[in-house]
Amino acid sequence: MRKIFGKWIDRYFSDEEALLLFVLLAVGLTVIITLGQPLAPVFAGIVLAFLMQGSVDWLVSRGLSHLPAVVLVFAAFVGFFLALLLFVMPLAWKQLVTLFNELPRMVSHVQSLLLLLPQKYPDFISESQVRELIQLATTELSQAGQWVLTFSLNSLGNLVALLIYVVLVPILVFFFLKDGRKLVGWWASFLPERRYMMTKVWREMDDQIANYIRGKALEILIVGTVTFVALAFLGVNYAALLGIIVGFSVLVPYIGAALVTLPVALIGFFQFGWGPEFMWLMVAYGIIQALDGNVLVPLLFSEAVNLHPVSIIVAVLIFGSLWGFWGVFFAIPLATLVKAILNAWPGSQNQVATLPGDGQPQP
Repeated sequence: MRKIFGKWIDRYFSDEEALLLFVLLAVGLTVIITLGQPLAPVFAGIVLAFLMQGSVDWLVSRGLSHLPAVVLVFAAFVGFFLALLLFVMPLAWKQLVTLFNELPRMVSHVQSLLLLLPQKYPDFISESQVRELIQLATTELSQAGQWVLTFSLNSLGNLVALLIYVVLVPILVFFFLKDGRKLVGWWASFLPERRYMMTKVWREMDDQIANYIRGKALEILIVGTVTFVALAFLGVNYAALLGIIVGFSVLVPYIGAALVTLPVALIGFFQFGWGPEFMWLMVAYGIIQALDGNVLVPLLFSEAVNLHPVSIIVAVLIFGSLWGFWGVFFAIPLATLVKAILNAWPGSQNQVATLPGDGQPQP
């Protein structure tokens, strides 16, 4: 057993660069796990600066010098951020409060509909079963309400930290945009001159991560905005809240669109019943999802790497459980990073076993 393990070590860790890369990955993972919360503004600043770096490069390629390009892109970012903070979020919060106030009426309506089931289908369900189901649902809703209240009270202590982040993150974004390449060069100066494998991984990941992060941010913005406009045009209550939920649902491939259908359908049902307005709502929502999956995703993620759907779902589950929202957001880039490292790792013969069905770009 020792001999087999020794051969495995010699095969995959005999190269000094591979060993150094393994140590750097281990140190980076340790820093993220132990210092992830206090360094959250820094990570957020890096992500936002990465999103806007393409715009800065585009302006520079059109003849504008670097600093004015940074100032112009940063001003646009601040304007968008203030619009989101001052207009969109208050509207969504107001609709969320209204929705919570409407929940008791909705629950009563559902109870009355459920109590009609034993009369219409006495052979399939009894009144006692319906009442047990109602009692179970009421208990779950009460627990959810207590959790929301506890979360709100606990969040009051983080209000000052949130305000600090609101000020700190834009400052970090500006300096990352202004001096990002200098910081990368400074960090690279500590690495060995011979870094063929690291360079290969970096080049493979740079364009792909840029394409994914910018494409995903643009997809969230487009899907959320189009959903809000469509629902507002149809006169649906809570259009802003649903637009935000549908927009962020694209973060979870294959699962998010299915899950977010439920609140859209429920709110439409409670507002319109089974009338034609409800049918038009579901048709509009279905068209938005179809255009997102068949037009927007291939257009935005044309340079995305090939990952099997099973790999994507496993990555979302693992990284989401580790780092929450950011884990879900970066699940596909992190899975792509793992694949790139395995491709470049000595002893792997530059091949990674592919699952059946690989070959189609995934968002």
